[in-house]
Amino acid sequence: MKKILLILLTLVSASALAGLNKWVDADGKVHYSDQPPPANVKATTLRSASSTKDSATESGAAASSAPAAPKTIAEREAELKKAQQAKKEAADKAAQEQAEADAKKDSCASARQNLRALQEGARIMEIGASGERTYLSDEGRRQRMDKAQQDISTYCD
Repeated sequence: MKKILLILLTLVSASALAGLNKWVDADGKVHYSDQPPPANVKATTLRSASSTKDSATESGAAASSAPAAPKTIAEREAELKKAQQAKKEAADKAAQEQAEADAKKDSCASARQNLRALQEGARIMEIGASGERTYLSDEGRRQRMDKAQQDISTYCD
C-alpha cells in the first residue's frame, strides 16, 4: 500500500514540474498542453519545465522576489470584513454629518423666523407658568432680537 502511494505521489509531483504551453490551431481552437506544439504553430509558454525546476531549487534570497502566495480563505474573509466595517463606518459618519447639517439648517430657519417676528413690531404675548398672559416689553424684545441675531450668526453660514 505504501509503495502505491509513493508511486502516485512521485507521478503527481513530476507533472507539477512539467511545462505548460498554449497555442491556437488552424480552426481557432485553443490548446493547453505540457507537450510542445506542432512546429508550424506559434505557441505561448505559460510555464516552462526548467524555470519551475530552477525556482524549486533556488535559495530563499531569490524566492523573496517571487510573487506572494495566494491568500487563504480566512485571510480573504478577514479583509472583506475589514472593508465592510470601514464602509459601514464611512456611511455612519456621512449620515451623522448629514443629520448635523439638517439640524443646523432647521435652527437657522427657526432663528430667522424668530427675528422676523420680533422685528415686525406686533405685540408679543407670552403665557406664564400659572397660565396668565403677559406681553413682552420693549427691553425684552430688544434682548430677544439680540439673541436671535446671535443664533443666526451661529447657525447660518
